[in-house]
Amino acid sequence: MRKPEKHLLVIFGASGDLTYRKLVPSVFDLFTQNLLPDEFGILGLGRTELSNAAFREKMSEGIEKFAMTKPHNRAHLEQFLDKLFYYAFSTKEESEYLPLKLELEKLNQQLKTENNYIFYLATPPSMYPIVPAHLAKHGLNNEDDGFKRLIVEKPFGYDLESAQSLNKSLLHGFREEQIYRIDHYLGKETVQNLLVTRFSNGIFEPLWNRNFIHHVEITSSEDIGVGSRGGYYEGSGALRDMVQNHLLLLASLVAMEPPALINADSMRNEIVKVLQSLRPIQKEEVEKFVLRGQYTSSEIKGKRRKAYREEEGVNPKSRTETFLAMKFYIDNWRWAGVPFYIRTGKQLPTRVTEIVIHFNATPHHLFAGDKAIMRQQNQLVIRIQPDEGILMKFGMKVPGAGFHVQDVNMDFHYSELNNTYLPSAYERLLLDCMLGDATLYSRGDAVEAAWRFVDPILKAWKEQPCIKVHGYPAGTWGPEESDQLIEGVETWRYPCKNLSGDGEYCEL
Repeated sequence: MRKPEKHLLVIFGASGDLTYRKLVPSVFDLFTQNLLPDEFGILGLGRTELSNAAFREKMSEGIEKFAMTKPHNRAHLEQFLDKLFYYAFSTKEESEYLPLKLELEKLNQQLKTENNYIFYLATPPSMYPIVPAHLAKHGLNNEDDGFKRLIVEKPFGYDLESAQSLNKSLLHGFREEQIYRIDHYLGKETVQNLLVTRFSNGIFEPLWNRNFIHHVEITSSEDIGVGSRGGYYEGSGALRDMVQNHLLLLASLVAMEPPALINADSMRNEIVKVLQSLRPIQKEEVEKFVLRGQYTSSEIKGKRRKAYREEEGVNPKSRTETFLAMKFYIDNWRWAGVPFYIRTGKQLPTRVTEIVIHFNATPHHLFAGDKAIMRQQNQLVIRIQPDEGILMKFGMKVPGAGFHVQDVNMDFHYSELNNTYLPSAYERLLLDCMLGDATLYSRGDAVEAAWRFVDPILKAWKEQPCIKVHGYPAGTWGPEESDQLIEGVETWRYPCKNLSGDGEYCEL
């Protein structure tokens, strides 16, 4: 791969957990693979008073724990750490941005980075409008002397109105081409492989439409609760935390038309078209199409699991959803009438994210004596995590007399590529930004289109307290009522941690 131009990565909120666990370890992985320019540096900004030496020592610990490629010798690690710098800084204070600009100019001359800056907002969302405005006021958005790029973490707003306001404020100082809204789901190799599976295989593309697909199912489950994030989760919930961004994005990749080119504009144009084609769920229809749940206490193997309302920072009378199941339609020629199902939740039996394409059954059941297979449809399972890979389920004859049919699996696992390095999501996305490639980043109009679809649901919950929040015991697959959303089949697919033994044994 080609190397990026020389530049300085400036991280706002560098004393926080994201920088320690994800950002610096991911940049170190790029360094180890010789994918960074020689003239490169990281400037960490934060309110905590740290020397360069203290910052480097802290980041060294993070690299040892979280980098994909472990340091093979201290000299190699020291070579990377020498490129790290720290500057104590109050993000809110506009008066501190002129001294910051002078610090950047000093580092730019020292490292010879030619005034190329990437600003990463690893800050609370309340700072997203403030930092870019102050940077722009001091000319740090001006690309006359070098590129200036801005990476913004999710959440991109709290509802449609706040998302529109955030986009407006970002665009006041930076052009859309300079803004990189990061969604780490798009950085996963298996997500990107979904596009290759669809568009490079002639056996799939002719079938990828309403004529051959019965329904599409997307599951993203976690086997843990909210833990210490109860305070944050109370203001978020599953709909904002997972559906509005990650899962609607996965649905868009499944449903999008082939782009004219694999580049940022073509790809993101097609994603926006899907999001704009989502059939709106009216406030009076919310109970019919959306079901929310909240985990209650349970006992598993003699160990008690807390209820959500018992978690730290959670309102004892909370109605925040920790589980959500949704049915929706995409009103365009390819997908008219095909239901899409999404579910996500915490304290479910296992951690798994997968997309399942359920194909239509044959129009006539020749082997009608085998009623079990009559209920089955061919499935293509695209596993995002864990045990990443692809599984195809189809019917085969059982050896012996008669025509008894059973489901069999044909699968591929990324783990079988023993000599292939799989980069982490942040590693891939950071490199893309360094290269100026926004293909795997969200565009402002896509963010607003997703919020436009989600907003009526949020308003219905707020305005109609009679809409139920169903309880489900921790460690189960959510409220039983979620099965009522599914049409034409008995229930949701039961995903397991393992992909290869699907239908034979289930690893949780």
